[in-house]
Amino acid sequence: MRSLIKYSAPVVVAALALSGCGTKGGDSASAGSAGEKKCDLQIGFFGALTGDAANLGINIKNGADLAIKQYNEKHKDCQVKLKQFDSQGSETQAPALAKTAIDDKTVIGIVGPAFSGESKAADPAFNEAGLTTITPSATNPALAKNGWKTFFRALGNDASQGPAAAKYIKDDLKATKVFVMDDASEYGKGLADIAKSDLGPLVIGTDRVQQKQTDFSASVTKVKASGAQALFYGGYYAEAGLLVKQLKDAGWKGTMVVGDGVKDDGYIKAGGAAAAGTIMTCPCLPPDKAPEFQSAFKAAYNSDPATYSAEGYDSANVFLDGIAAGKTTRDAMLEYVKSYDKQGVTKKMKFDATGEPSEVSVWAYKVAGGKIVPVKEIK
Repeated sequence: MRSLIKYSAPVVVAALALSGCGTKGGDSASAGSAGEKKCDLQIGFFGALTGDAANLGINIKNGADLAIKQYNEKHKDCQVKLKQFDSQGSETQAPALAKTAIDDKTVIGIVGPAFSGESKAADPAFNEAGLTTITPSATNPALAKNGWKTFFRALGNDASQGPAAAKYIKDDLKATKVFVMDDASEYGKGLADIAKSDLGPLVIGTDRVQQKQTDFSASVTKVKASGAQALFYGGYYAEAGLLVKQLKDAGWKGTMVVGDGVKDDGYIKAGGAAAAGTIMTCPCLPPDKAPEFQSAFKAAYNSDPATYSAEGYDSANVFLDGIAAGKTTRDAMLEYVKSYDKQGVTKKMKFDATGEPSEVSVWAYKVAGGKIVPVKEIK
C-alpha cells in the first residue's frame, strides 16, 4: 500500500497571526460567537513530563506553551493558560488523568495525548465528554479508526512512517538482511509490524523486548547470529540507547534504524559512541525548515526545538485560533477544529473525516557528531 501514501513537501510559514478574544455562548456548535468575554479558558497538555519518555513530552509541552505565550502577548486583557496533565506515558494512569481533565470545565481542548498507548486508553473518555484532542505525536494508525469524533492528529501516522523506514533501508542502506525488533508497546509494535510487512523477504529475524528492560544480551545474540546488516527497532529512546550500546560492544557492525520514539538526545546519552550512524525516521519537520519558529523557540527556552515541538505549537494554535474566533464551549471548539484550514509551521493544518492531517511528510535523520541531523525527506 506504499504507493497510495503521499509525502508532501513541508510548508514553512511564520507564526500564526491571532486576533480577537473569545466570547461566551451556549453549548451548540455555533455558540460563543457573541456575548461576554470568557477569559478563564485553558488548553491542556496531556503526556509524559516525568518518567522514561519525558523528553518527548516536554518537547511538545514547550511548543504548546510558546504558542500560548505569543497569544497572550496579543491578548493581554483575556489570557489563556496551559494546564499540564503528566501521564508519565502510562496507559494505566491515562483514564483517571483524562477524567481529571474532563472535570475541569475551563479546559477547552487537549494537546495530546502524546503517546499511542495512552491515547488508546484515554481517548474514549475524551470522546464521550466531547473534549477535542489534537495529538502532535501519537502515530498508531488504529487510533483514527475508532470513530472518535474528538480525535485529531497533527502528523502522519505509522502507515506512512513504517513504509518510509523500509524504503530508506532498501534504497539508501541497500540492506538485504534486516532484523526487526520492538518493545511490545502500542506504538513500538505497531510501527515495527508495518515496517516488517514492507520489508518483506528482507526480514531474516524478529524479536520483542520490554519497556524498562536493561539487559539485551539474548537479543544481541540473535541479531549477531542472523547476519543482519540493519536492525529496525520500534520503541522509545531509553531502551534503544542501551540496546545499540550492547550490540556495538558485542561487535555487531550493522546499522541501527529507529522510529520517531527514539529521536531524542536521550538516545545519544544512553548509547554513547555506539549511537553514531543511527538512522531515525520521523513524520516531523527539521527545525531549520521553520526558521522563525526555531528562533522564537530558542529565545524562549535557550535551545532549538526538538522532536514534535513544532507539532505541539501547531496543535495549540488551532485551539487558540478557535478561542480568538469565540469558540469558547467544547461543542463549538469541536466543530471549529473539524473545519479548520490554515497554514501552520509544519504543514497546512487541515483534517479529514477521521481526524488525520491532509499533508504528510517523513524525514530521515542521522546521529552524527553527537547530534541528530536531518538527512533527507523520504519521498
